[in-house]
Amino acid sequence: MLGFQPYETFQLLIETGGIDRTNTLLIAACDAYTRRGKATAPEMEQFEALASRLFPIAGPQAKAKGAAILGRAEVLSPALERLVVENIGEDLNTFLNGAKELSEQTMLSIVSRYDVPGAATIAARPDLSNVVLAKLFQMNSRKVYRALASNTHIVPRGAYLSALARSAQMDHMVAESLAKRSDFDAALLAPAFFDLSDTDRLKVIQAFAHRETPVAPIKKTIEQLTVANAELTKALMKLFSENRRPEVTKLLSQITGLDEVRCGQIAHDVTGSALFVILRAFGCSAYDGLKVLIHATSHDNDRSRALADFATMFGNVTPDAMAYLMSAWRGEVNLLELAKPEYKPFTETSRRTPSSLAPAHNPVVEQAIEALARIGIKRAS
Repeated sequence: MLGFQPYETFQLLIETGGIDRTNTLLIAACDAYTRRGKATAPEMEQFEALASRLFPIAGPQAKAKGAAILGRAEVLSPALERLVVENIGEDLNTFLNGAKELSEQTMLSIVSRYDVPGAATIAARPDLSNVVLAKLFQMNSRKVYRALASNTHIVPRGAYLSALARSAQMDHMVAESLAKRSDFDAALLAPAFFDLSDTDRLKVIQAFAHRETPVAPIKKTIEQLTVANAELTKALMKLFSENRRPEVTKLLSQITGLDEVRCGQIAHDVTGSALFVILRAFGCSAYDGLKVLIHATSHDNDRSRALADFATMFGNVTPDAMAYLMSAWRGEVNLLELAKPEYKPFTETSRRTPSSLAPAHNPVVEQAIEALARIGIKRAS
């Protein structure tokens, strides 16, 4: 068979040769099958019968070696896949990752026995059926969810979208993977905002641009304080210019209802993204908001560009949307409501217009920079 002696000769050698002969035969047969390339149906059937006799009676090392060799074959039937999975030992994940094709039956067998490393390897494959996906999403494993979040072959919608969004709230690595995906609504990462990188935080804010949101529970509180909007921005600007960030923390805690730890993160965030959310939620205009941000942030290399980005967001993101984002930080809203049609963004960025051109020559930015230059800016370190 397959360049070796006839099948009957193999059977005779198995029965009379002892375990050493069996080990040799197993490795030789697996090697022959792998070298054969794409075996015909009769050849595969014949080899299945032979392998099913050899594997149970071979020694542990021969089983592992034979399975590793067989795992490199171009085509494996479900029965042969099962023999590989059962006998390959420590190289199982290498096989699961490298196999050109895996049967649904083999994938389900790995998942059903709650083999977390194996399931995580399967979760990264591009050829997952809906049945396998459903089983993977039912696993309570960070490793599996991290693999699912990074797998761009999985479309995040329906129950899968909900599961990934919930997982992002508990695992920053899932949140980071989802933030890098263009097919995932970054607004759903609001609860993980403070676990994300500076760039990804801006993506979350930008996901609320040109978008209606449900009424935020914190909105009534904000409405009661907006009458003192000018005093608020003036107080923040003074505190930041004098680098009195602990006092900023206390002030933010009083007006937002967020805990002091979170407010401390906002007060010490030199990128300004979290502070922007607060300022815009309380109705600050671009002009007043930029005056606060320029004192609170550190933009030594490219200050004007960073300000231009914030100015653009002041124009594109509504106070109600940022109030909703604040409520998400407080755990008061169900973010999955944003998946409803009425809350989808109603404008799309044109691919033909580079986003870098949008803030160019923004008069609000230029006026703010000129005014601040006149009064002399003392930036916080």
